[in-house]
Amino acid sequence: MASFWVLLCCCLCVGIAHSQPPSSVNCDYIDTEINAYKPIVDRIIAAVSKGGFFQSHTYATLSNFVDKFGPRLTGSEALERSIDYMVNETRDFGLDVWTENVTAPKWERISEKVSLVEPWKGNIPVLALGGSVSTPQGGITAEVIVFRSFAELVEKSAQVSGKIVVFNQDFISYGDSVKYRSKGASIASKYGAVATLIRSITPFSLGTPHTGHQSYDDGVKPIPTLCIPPEYAEMLYRMYKRGDSRIVISIDLDTRQGTAITRNTIVDLKGRESPDKIVIVSGHLDSWDVGQGAMDDGGGAFISWNSLVLMKSLNLKPRRTVRAILWTGEEQGYVGAVEYARRHADEMKNVIVAMESDEGTFTPHGLLVKGSLQASCILKKIVRLFKPINATQIKSSPYPVGSDIELFQAQNVTGIALINENERYFWYHHSAADTMAVLDPIALDYCTALWGGVAYILADMSIDLPRT
Repeated sequence: MASFWVLLCCCLCVGIAHSQPPSSVNCDYIDTEINAYKPIVDRIIAAVSKGGFFQSHTYATLSNFVDKFGPRLTGSEALERSIDYMVNETRDFGLDVWTENVTAPKWERISEKVSLVEPWKGNIPVLALGGSVSTPQGGITAEVIVFRSFAELVEKSAQVSGKIVVFNQDFISYGDSVKYRSKGASIASKYGAVATLIRSITPFSLGTPHTGHQSYDDGVKPIPTLCIPPEYAEMLYRMYKRGDSRIVISIDLDTRQGTAITRNTIVDLKGRESPDKIVIVSGHLDSWDVGQGAMDDGGGAFISWNSLVLMKSLNLKPRRTVRAILWTGEEQGYVGAVEYARRHADEMKNVIVAMESDEGTFTPHGLLVKGSLQASCILKKIVRLFKPINATQIKSSPYPVGSDIELFQAQNVTGIALINENERYFWYHHSAADTMAVLDPIALDYCTALWGGVAYILADMSIDLPRT
């Protein structure tokens, strides 16, 4: 035990000499200080590795959470009960925790059915898009017209009125293709479409539709809009291109719209010297109403929360405060993050860095950074300490990273996201396939170690991570 306490005291005193960053991009001035954190990083990695006391802890706590509450749509009882649960669990670990109210859209999926009527009869797998209006009583039955792009729709706009528009766009990337989900209904409605069916935004499918948020442009008539699997969008496109028979589809959709009070959950590991300065780690607790929300974004929320639990368990007390924020209302347009930024506007100058994991918690490879060249230089040195888990990559992004942390980056706060083996992330995203089955205990352990270790160093080092 004596050697443990000697090591702990030495590690907690790392970086007492207050280095100052030079004006150049070179950050060798920080080498000695960062290298001195190696014993702490090794302890963190050992804790989550085979035989470590924290091994599989993230997987176990996450699986218990999602199995207990299932999908957690904003405004639902399940989400609010899950927030209460996280508050109680956090208090059991001796961390400071509180919630802050957020007024958010409440949209409910009541029932949905899409059927092919002509040239043959059969049901089509479907998920209504968040925010969609209902069909009139009795549903909508109309002829179908299929487009590969918005440009093609505009070119043939005279043929759209009174029809159901199907978009069978290519999957280029999520960022490129998601505009069809978010704006397809508004654009089709301008030309008189009565409903839209959108090819799910995914590069792979086994007949599984994907949902997601959409909103109507001002001045257009809201029309029902739903997503169908790529296989069915391709089928309808082939049938339409042949042109040898009419395609008629029936849509029956019932939804509810309103608002609800939900909550951001905030957890603090208070800094020992500069508690007003904050390093944020985060993910969102809300999910869509299909699957379990295990991957999107249970994984991101739980590696963030467990980062603080692990630090507390190791008796690590950084110089600054490490704050975990479990966002609410992310899927409806980052409403929890917007409210947090409004409520905490005066604190923004004290936020050192904002980290968010919301694109998978698979095997980690490093960090994606939106910030100054100095910040990237320092982070590159920090992640070298994570060579034992092969998580040493640093990539700089010219664009904001994360979703809930975009407003922080607008204030020149460095933003950090996780680089991980998420090539299959959009296979499961916003679908019934988002379950614990896609996650791996070892990968979650390593994500927690990287996330928590980097947050600890940034909160404890002698200088604030330089802003732009």
